[in-house]
Amino acid sequence: MIKRLAFAVAVALAATGSAYAQTQAPQAPAWVARSNADAQVLLEEQARFSPEFATQVGLPGYDDKVADLKPDLDARMRAALVDTKAKLEKMLATEKDTHVRQDLQIMLHTVNLQIEGIDLNHKYLLPYQDVAQLIFGGEFYLLKDEVDPKRRALAVKRLQCYVGQAPGCTPITKLAEAQTAERLGEKNLLGPYKLDVEQRLSNTQRYTQGIRQLFAKYKLDDAQGKAALDAMDSQLKEYDAWTHSTIVPRERSDFRLPEPLYAYSLKQVGIDIPPEQLIKQAELEFVELRSTMQVIAPTVAKAEGINATDYGDVLKALKLQQLGKDDVVPWYHQIIGKIEDIIRREHIITLPQRDMQMRLASDAEAAATPAPHMDPPPLIDNHGERGTFVLTMGNPSASKDASDAYDDFTYKAAAWTLTSHEGRPGHELQFAAMVERGVSIARSLFAFNSVNVEGWALYSEAEMLPYEPPAGQFAALQARLMRSARAFLDPMLNLGMISKERAHDVLRYDVGLSEALTREELDRYTFNSPGQATSYFYGYMRLQQLRLETELALGKNFNRQAFNDFVINQGLLPPEQLAEAVRTQFVPSQQKK
Repeated sequence: MIKRLAFAVAVALAATGSAYAQTQAPQAPAWVARSNADAQVLLEEQARFSPEFATQVGLPGYDDKVADLKPDLDARMRAALVDTKAKLEKMLATEKDTHVRQDLQIMLHTVNLQIEGIDLNHKYLLPYQDVAQLIFGGEFYLLKDEVDPKRRALAVKRLQCYVGQAPGCTPITKLAEAQTAERLGEKNLLGPYKLDVEQRLSNTQRYTQGIRQLFAKYKLDDAQGKAALDAMDSQLKEYDAWTHSTIVPRERSDFRLPEPLYAYSLKQVGIDIPPEQLIKQAELEFVELRSTMQVIAPTVAKAEGINATDYGDVLKALKLQQLGKDDVVPWYHQIIGKIEDIIRREHIITLPQRDMQMRLASDAEAAATPAPHMDPPPLIDNHGERGTFVLTMGNPSASKDASDAYDDFTYKAAAWTLTSHEGRPGHELQFAAMVERGVSIARSLFAFNSVNVEGWALYSEAEMLPYEPPAGQFAALQARLMRSARAFLDPMLNLGMISKERAHDVLRYDVGLSEALTREELDRYTFNSPGQATSYFYGYMRLQQLRLETELALGKNFNRQAFNDFVINQGLLPPEQLAEAVRTQFVPSQQKK
């Protein structure tokens, strides 16, 4: 099913640490407070239907509530969005401040995109909820070390509501079944893709075990907590049985979505050019990167004592430098320190005041998000929580045996570019800066799409590339090779232009991914998040183009650190709005200097 617009990032949140709690963010401009007041109308609408979202982003008052899956959800949500749209349009009609108007336009775009998504899903797809993942996410957002213990205790009340043990609550599994049953007779609706259903069923136990482990860790498994946990186990087993009897007969064997749904997926993540144009641009980048890797392979081999010259063989040899599970985090922390030293020495960007954090994913987290990711901090009512770079070492959803573990992120050279992407100066800095600098809610939450977020992360990789050791540079180029492959394989698969088998071989042998990561990538393109993987290459391309345009405009007056700080200070503005801000604000301010 096409996912409705994500607001923070499409991963589970994890807030850890509190070193920033004693420091004061700079005073935000007055217009930010006005914009944030306007944003409440959309925040409240989102929180009403998805209290888990409210918890995720730090909005208080929703921690004991659960997602609304009651009858006529699409119609009710659509009506609420139409009402919200009217209120925002009324605000826009009288607003004079340029910044606030821009934020209102961002929120209106969000609302329009959500309405379009509801209509398309309703037209084409049979509703089917991954209830186990929903419950895990709702509990996980509350059960973290830095969450106030009083709020953590509400995880029990939320679970009681999920399982129907709280007043006014119906078991969410029954609501999900009723949501599907409401439209089961419409034979024209597409059921979920077969492999998607299989992975959801295989993950149920991982999620329930993950929740039990969190309850035990925070001593919530008393009589009330245990009763709710036992009910959860029983109800999710029944839901899986219902899935086998009701959903499996409606599975589809073809992963491809109707073209309007795939086009919406691309629009949702921020792609604003035709997929055919994206394919051609990405193919050229792929060829150029592959040639560059072949050129530098002998240099890397010499520096590392490798007896090979082909880029694929050099990559295989570098991957032999694997780190054990106990060694991964210490090694990455060493690289974090080196990268921060380089950032300061080369004046690349202003570092956040808070320290960066990194950890390994739990089994349940890896099932929910198989790829390495950044867990952002709460962006509203933040009390010092920090984002965390989370490293996954395998994909348990697709795992058959121990050989399915990734070898792509745990060899020594890979730590340079992955830290630059997920940590600093990439995602972790991106979100830490928004918290510390007081970016408006519209620009930190509602402007979010993958092009904006992932474009900065790949740009960050490129900023660090010149200062890395040869093996680190080689790993960075290979990572970028994967992103260009994504940008043509994802649309080609979804438009029927390439077979899944041929796409597998490109990723496995031309890019050099492990078999486990190759499968995870194919799952991403075909059913986990069609279209999203294209955003990395496209966002990077747009940001590098903007950088060059700015250099051409300013000449010798161009200041890299000033440019990078300005971009980060804008929050998550889409490429066109960011380019306009650079042209009308940054360039004139630098010319005056």
